[in-house]
Amino acid sequence: MRSSGLKQIFFFVTVVVLPLVSFGNDQQEALFTKANSYYAKAQYREALDTYQKIIAGHEHSAAVYFNMGNASYKLEDIPSALLYYEKAHRLSPNDEDINANIRLANSKTRDKIEEVPEFFLNRWWRGVYLSFSANMFALFSLLFVLAGSAFLILYFFAHQKGIKKSSFFVAVACFILGIFTIFLLSQQLSYFKRQQGIVFSSPVYVKSAPAGQSRDLFLIHEGVKVTILQTTNRDWMRVRLANGNEGWIKAGDMKLI
Repeated sequence: MRSSGLKQIFFFVTVVVLPLVSFGNDQQEALFTKANSYYAKAQYREALDTYQKIIAGHEHSAAVYFNMGNASYKLEDIPSALLYYEKAHRLSPNDEDINANIRLANSKTRDKIEEVPEFFLNRWWRGVYLSFSANMFALFSLLFVLAGSAFLILYFFAHQKGIKKSSFFVAVACFILGIFTIFLLSQQLSYFKRQQGIVFSSPVYVKSAPAGQSRDLFLIHEGVKVTILQTTNRDWMRVRLANGNEGWIKAGDMKLI
């Protein structure tokens, strides 16, 4: 595991004692309430602008991004809706409402791109490490380690042979589960470390090389999700679509998730 990955895991584990869902202070909570009020009154532009103020205050949460996606969807801005839904998905990958809205917004895009068939074990394993948010995995790992430490202390101080034996095996099991949840956390962080983006321009001609005069490979439109494979100093990005097609597009034609 790379040192950067270890630092990310350490960060999640050490901050998990803080509230898992918080906007930081009363002002951010007031903005969230105000934005929700705008949304309830069908004032979607005002709601979106108010949610943006929360993000500008460096308060990122799945709830804020999800509501921003909903407001953008109501404004018929599908690329922005997908961008915000995907940001929410990264913070809460197991939220079915978010995943359902991603599918709904994708159904409104012009390009219907079929994903490359995936081996079922890979799909199952991804479902495992995306079954909880990173904060929840960090919480589980911390609780398992604390429980393992408690039973280990009991093992050292207990006088009855039966209690010592049971506490030892429970401690070992807790430490193993703690290590496993940390591993799942590392898998999730690695999965979301991939750079991806949503195409905002339409139409976009995907090129065979990072140059405007190069051959056109295929055409895509706004709302398409791409994975970034390579960048150049000339503001070009080599991208891959869900169906496996690859090519070059200008960085200005997309926004990073």
